[in-house]
Amino acid sequence: MGVADSWQQEQVSLAYVAALATRGGYTLGKWEVDKDGVDLSVKRSDGLTFELQMKCTYSPTIVAQGTAYSYDLDIPTYDKLRASTRTSVGFLGLVVVPRDLEEWMVHDERELTLRCSGYWAKLQDAPPVDNTSTKAIHLPVSQRIDLSGFEEMFSHALHRLIYGARAVTAA
Repeated sequence: MGVADSWQQEQVSLAYVAALATRGGYTLGKWEVDKDGVDLSVKRSDGLTFELQMKCTYSPTIVAQGTAYSYDLDIPTYDKLRASTRTSVGFLGLVVVPRDLEEWMVHDERELTLRCSGYWAKLQDAPPVDNTSTKAIHLPVSQRIDLSGFEEMFSHALHRLIYGARAVTAA
């Protein structure tokens, strides 16, 4: 039994998205340096793309009577993901894992099963904040990072492409 280090949390969040992107037939781009607030770009065969900043936690803060998770995102990353000048829509992704690292996955001779779930929030065009350290981002439990969630994120990307900045309200 043990609690994971931050690098292990980061890696499982990236693996979670990679597995889903592979299943959905999407191309995944991983940025070597996370200086622009983006870990991954997800691209459909038609070229439509969205970007994710991934986080992972084993102790999520539950808010809104259990209908959302809250994650305190640093302001520089928040500002990068919400910037109206972005060409790809920016999302925050949060993967929730069990506290014990040994429970994150089951691996036997027949399968590898991840025991985690991911959620997303659109930050593109979100309002500026006065805080200087963090902004609490609510990630609704209904906005799961799964194949239908990918399609919702692609919908936001298409809407932005057609109608431009500030055309879609923040989710």
